Amino acid sequence: MWLQSVLLPLLRLYMCGIKVLIYQMFNKFFTLPVLPKQNGRVAIVTGGTRGMGFETARHLASLGMHVIIVGNEREEGKAAVRKIQEECSNGKAEFVFVDLTSLKSVRQFAQTFKDRRLPLHVLVNNAGTMLVPERQTEDGFEFHFCLNYLSHFLLTNLLLDVLKRSGRPGCCSRVVNMSSATHYAGVIHMDDLNRRVCYSSHGAYAQSKLALVLFTNYLQEQLTAGGFHVIVNAVDPGMVDTALYDNLWTLAQMLKRPIAKVLFRTPAEGAAISIYAAAAAEMEGVGGCYLYNGQKTRSSELSYDPELQAKLWKKSCQLTGLQED
Repeated sequence: MWLQSVLLPLLRLYMCGIKVLIYQMFNKFFTLPVLPKQNGRVAIVTGGTRGMGFETARHLASLGMHVIIVGNEREEGKAAVRKIQEECSNGKAEFVFVDLTSLKSVRQFAQTFKDRRLPLHVLVNNAGTMLVPERQTEDGFEFHFCLNYLSHFLLTNLLLDVLKRSGRPGCCSRVVNMSSATHYAGVIHMDDLNRRVCYSSHGAYAQSKLALVLFTNYLQEQLTAGGFHVIVNAVDPGMVDTALYDNLWTLAQMLKRPIAKVLFRTPAEGAAISIYAAAAAEMEGVGGCYLYNGQKTRSSELSYDPELQAKLWKKSCQLTGLQED
């Protein structure tokens, strides 16, 4: 049990990391194309107070967007907004406190946003955590599963009607889900999504990132079938030097530091793929993709399993109290 549930996920995760580092050693990160102005468009970026989320919010604001940064650090949020406002004369930024480990907090934010009667053109589900020791949220969910996936599943669905109304032919609304190469090592345990039988932070993280890709593919199918002008894509930023790695073991931290200086991408470089999915003219009307280094890439075989997609969707609706369509 321990070998299969703990050691195997660890080895799979680090193998994914090694493959990404080798790729980044020999390939430059892609350069963003010239992006069209986004004046009058509204975006929500979760986890936008620092790292890739902040860089995404800053760039979208520079294009003229009204960016709402969602996060759970008030002082960081205020500082992020202040910096963006100083740098970007065209766009607008604001911070809203939301605890993404609390489904109640997510619901309150979604309702507050709807009450403002604003459109919503871009939703970037960026917030996440990695390799956290075993812990549960106030709702009883495993921490990675809730923060990385389930809260974003709920937020997207609660705002889906606004996204649908805001999209139009030739100018779709866009949902961007932040996944990772670790999803290739992910396995969905439908009977133990909260990893209570035998906990592995590596397995929990990989599962949450695979869940995001499954969610992306299933939701895009539903939107396309309904004829809605909303596109959903999953993105992979590569290995980026952010606070996400703060929970690594001490030895891994020591090994990571010199490697990160040479091979890891900066937060601005990592954010480029989210910005591309959110604003590039080349992505207009293009959904259901897994984007890596500016290219459409094939995600894991599991992520294309329609039965698994449907099962995860149904279970997620049950867990969040949403009515399944």
